[in-house]
Amino acid sequence: MFGKVVARQKDNLPAPPELPSFRVEPSDEDKELREKSVAERHAQTGLVRHDAFLEEASIDPDAAKVVRRLERHGFQAYLVGGCIRDLLLGGRPKDFDIATSARPEDVRALFRNCRVIGRRFRLAHVLFGGGKVIEVATFRKNPQELEEEEADLLIRSDNVFGEAHEDAIRRDFTINALFYDLDRRQVLDWCGGMEDIVKRTIRTIGEPSVRFREDPVRILRAIKFAARLDLGIEHNVYDAMISHRDDLGRAARPRVFEEVLRLLRHGCSHRAMWITWESGVMAMLMPELAAFLDDEESHPEAVARFWRQLDALDRITLARGPIDDVVLMTTLFYEPLQEALHGSRDKMRAASDFLVPIAERVALPRRIADGMRRIVAILPRLKSGRIPKGRQGEMFNLATRVAEVVAP
Repeated sequence: MFGKVVARQKDNLPAPPELPSFRVEPSDEDKELREKSVAERHAQTGLVRHDAFLEEASIDPDAAKVVRRLERHGFQAYLVGGCIRDLLLGGRPKDFDIATSARPEDVRALFRNCRVIGRRFRLAHVLFGGGKVIEVATFRKNPQELEEEEADLLIRSDNVFGEAHEDAIRRDFTINALFYDLDRRQVLDWCGGMEDIVKRTIRTIGEPSVRFREDPVRILRAIKFAARLDLGIEHNVYDAMISHRDDLGRAARPRVFEEVLRLLRHGCSHRAMWITWESGVMAMLMPELAAFLDDEESHPEAVARFWRQLDALDRITLARGPIDDVVLMTTLFYEPLQEALHGSRDKMRAASDFLVPIAERVALPRRIADGMRRIVAILPRLKSGRIPKGRQGEMFNLATRVAEVVAP
């Protein structure tokens, strides 16, 4: 029925040679570090441990898996930064990040679903279903400090591996320097961050002036955290923000623009822009908008509309989720743009003239600048109902969103 089974003929090839088995052994120094107890690892580093029984359900299960696998293989691994800050403040973290003693290649060897990214500093991304990414960073430390007091402190290289306590003290604010030990359910605090969590206060790690000179973008991050988390800013920190706001001109412009967008996201744009304006940071980055708000006596109704529009933007963000960046930026500059366009026949040309210096100052992407120009030209026709059906594409939809926010 099945036919005749033919036995495979024996070939004349020689048997494969015996290959030696081997494995890469860690160095004696690596062995010594891994065998140290937790207490020994952090002895004389100024560590304070706080019992903090965070609800297991509030911690991302995939992040917990990554931490525990790293620990099983002898590495230190902790949940760090914003996720711990947000949980302690009663919020819900968007992302869970991990700091570890493992090098990126060690992480990749442990996780098949891992890729290593970055040139300036390599990070491991462990990928899960639904597009989830757990970022795993090796402990870092600050580059060697300069000896000259008047030296330019701007950090241009941060590519130095370190220990856990060194990784904590290199961070910007105390509330972002907390590590969470999953097994012991303890917060590891080298910088007094738990006290500032209780006080709901933003405080830099170290001298504020030095930290803002190292990275002026931290000024915008302080504003973001104050607005989004409803925190106060320590008076020394606030004074340093004012003193060093001009240093934002030395920061990388794409980073500055990304932080400006983050001030508008998350449903806290009103408070974020108010702090930005009051601190003088707005005058440095967006003088057109600052001058409009400073001259309230000339147009009190327009300034009142500006703040109401940010309130509307916040309500819509909280109710519906993220809003397109074109809508965010058009809303932010809508009122001063209306003044610039007043009496102009060519709305797009007038908008271009207004936006060019802003684009140069904060690296406004062409997609967003073009979108803003087109939207301000569309809005009058949109309000009068003169948009042909065939023209109702993506830009029309974005203009509709803007009209919803800025409607009187």
